[in-house]
Amino acid sequence: MAFLSDSLARVKPSPTVAMTGKAAELKAAGRDIISLSAGEPDFDTPQNIKDAGARAITEGRTKYTTVDGIAELKQAICDKFARENGLSYTQAQISVSSGGKQVLFNAFMATLNPGDEVIIPTPYWVSYPDMVLIGGGTPVFVQGNPEMGYKITPEALEAAITPQTKWFLFNSPSNPSGAGYTRAELKALTDVLMRHPHVWVMTDDMYEHLVFDGFEFCTPAEVEPALYDRTLTVNGVSKAYAMTGWRIGYAGGPVELITAMRKMQSQSTSNPCTISQWAAVEALNGPQDYIRDSREAFHRRRDLVVAGLNACPGITCPTPEGAFYVYPSIKDCIGKTSAQGTKITDDETFCTALLEETGVATVFGAAFGLSPNFRISYATSDTVLTEACNRIKRFCEGLR
Repeated sequence: MAFLSDSLARVKPSPTVAMTGKAAELKAAGRDIISLSAGEPDFDTPQNIKDAGARAITEGRTKYTTVDGIAELKQAICDKFARENGLSYTQAQISVSSGGKQVLFNAFMATLNPGDEVIIPTPYWVSYPDMVLIGGGTPVFVQGNPEMGYKITPEALEAAITPQTKWFLFNSPSNPSGAGYTRAELKALTDVLMRHPHVWVMTDDMYEHLVFDGFEFCTPAEVEPALYDRTLTVNGVSKAYAMTGWRIGYAGGPVELITAMRKMQSQSTSNPCTISQWAAVEALNGPQDYIRDSREAFHRRRDLVVAGLNACPGITCPTPEGAFYVYPSIKDCIGKTSAQGTKITDDETFCTALLEETGVATVFGAAFGLSPNFRISYATSDTVLTEACNRIKRFCEGLR
């Protein structure tokens, strides 16, 4: 329509939301659907956190708060950064928003000008490029190396940096690949960034606590303290505490940047949900047993799915270090035809045929910027995952 903005034309609808919606439609029509497309823990929010939210309601803590978070939550975030990441922030350096997505959005809107470039490793979370485009910037993609579990090399990062580079956007463990960078791998990247003082670092640490096999999480400003003054360290309670619907994300960074993000938020949503903020205080300050227990379950599920997919003809699935996703290659399935006659020309046709013929919903790799792959979220029960892997195997066995 003629009255819609030019910036909207640069934005694509979220493919993960679209696939989840299509699966829901088929399920409503009576189909037996297994949805592995949504990045959401299947566990309930821990009871102590729910109780804190309920107390906030009964105690009348339901009014407007400071635009970017109550003091109690900001202090809990400061304490978390110091305790778990060795990063020292004051409350003036903390921003709280309605989910991690809003934190990233605020930062881009507050800093990007036309011509500014943002380096994004591929595969990437589907929203990264579109947020950059809305902000008027230009996404610059650096392809992850499949032989390295889809991680980028220092040489590739160096080659992508130009005088127009404003941000390097970093996500470890990664959505969609689950790839986690070791301290040595991350130090090699921060060494590159130290040679380019005009490049700022935005690090999405949302899957920090979902790491396996003894992997030790680390974040850029922790690994290279000299980057502290130009790093926005982003996190949230959604994945670690099964609080996706509570919508609380947060970040620590330089006061000038945090102030600009507060200004942006003051004219959009204002404060995050008050009740959710008090629940997040309990999440960060309260018992942390849930994290250990959920990590054990996700570790078991990861191993189940990796083994199940690698048993499928034409699929190669690396073992990721963290998150709750796998990102298998279907290179050897391309060009074949499914049992019901669908020609598999790319990963999108693969995922569409898989959904229509077997009832298993996944997300195609092109949505994440790297093909031919697809993403599976294993944030569901062992029983469901076993059935899903069996269906995928039958589908692959039927390819000719």
